[in-house]
Amino acid sequence: MSLCMNNFCQGATTTAIFGELLCSKLEPSILEAVYNQTAINVAAEMMASIPAFRSNRSNLEKHILKTLAENENFEDYREYIHSPKQYFTRFIMNQAVKYLNNEKKKIQTIFRGNLKNLKLKINNAVFVATDEVLKKHGNADMWMGCFSKPLIEDLKFTEISNVDSMEMTDFDFLSNIVTEGLTKMVKNLRDADIKLEMLQKRSEEILTDHFCQCCWAQCPFCKAVCIGTMKDHDGEHSVPFHRANGIRGMSYRGTENLCCNFCTTVAQTDKEFYPNGESEELFPYKLYRTAGGVFATWNITPDCSELPYWKWFVCRFQQDLENLYSKKFQGSGIIPDEWKKYTKEDALESLNNYI
Repeated sequence: MSLCMNNFCQGATTTAIFGELLCSKLEPSILEAVYNQTAINVAAEMMASIPAFRSNRSNLEKHILKTLAENENFEDYREYIHSPKQYFTRFIMNQAVKYLNNEKKKIQTIFRGNLKNLKLKINNAVFVATDEVLKKHGNADMWMGCFSKPLIEDLKFTEISNVDSMEMTDFDFLSNIVTEGLTKMVKNLRDADIKLEMLQKRSEEILTDHFCQCCWAQCPFCKAVCIGTMKDHDGEHSVPFHRANGIRGMSYRGTENLCCNFCTTVAQTDKEFYPNGESEELFPYKLYRTAGGVFATWNITPDCSELPYWKWFVCRFQQDLENLYSKKFQGSGIIPDEWKKYTKEDALESLNNYI
């Protein structure tokens, strides 16, 4: 009788230890799973509620251009022109941070909902595993296998060592230990402050993957970014609107004169260009593809599509551009008087009308 009682107590102790260890090992995995799912939900909320994120990259770029014009910060423009992917990423990050700070209550509700859903899923796995083992007179290994199978995509399972699973026979008791431990753990996680930095990092990754896994080739004349939605897309690069070449620092060889030509306008002409600073061979703009290399990969439609936004930009930041490139809009590159009539409001309106 004494031996049976000792075996029962030892088995119960082992079962309790196993259940408590299981809960302690699951806690970080549960937390990670809930944060990951919350980040997915929050990213979806951002794409639904933030105007810049509601559509495709062209819509995002339109909002970026609006923000740049509203802020009138030349350093931001410089980054956007010369390091567009870097600027897009920073813009997305800033929007995400602003949303996370302004919507803490909504995020907490989403977090708690995901925590509740995962708890229900784990409790159901405990019930199913216990029922299966009791029906088949199985052991602890069978219980653990049945328990982990439906959760394998949500949680990471690590081996529980230093516990003799052969001593575990009361699986109803194990079920109670795990569900009670889970209830206590979930309450603590629910009441704890949400770590926004964990959500921010994952949400930003989701958003940048959505908007930035695309083509970032830049026009060899004006540095406008290709609108291709795939990184290594078939066919040629293209953009709906090009810019004045002087924006990227293009100048007339042998002079200090920046260019004012728009790619789409000059591509109709017999004017010529050097493909790089070392080349001694000139190529007609209307036959720009014959210059080979990157020029052959672009489709620049010869028309008169000159977005007023960039005309306003050149006039507004003429001095900044001239200082940046140590050249002037003068001589053959003098800014047309017609450009100077555009206001910031005209620039913003042109974005709404054409993009």
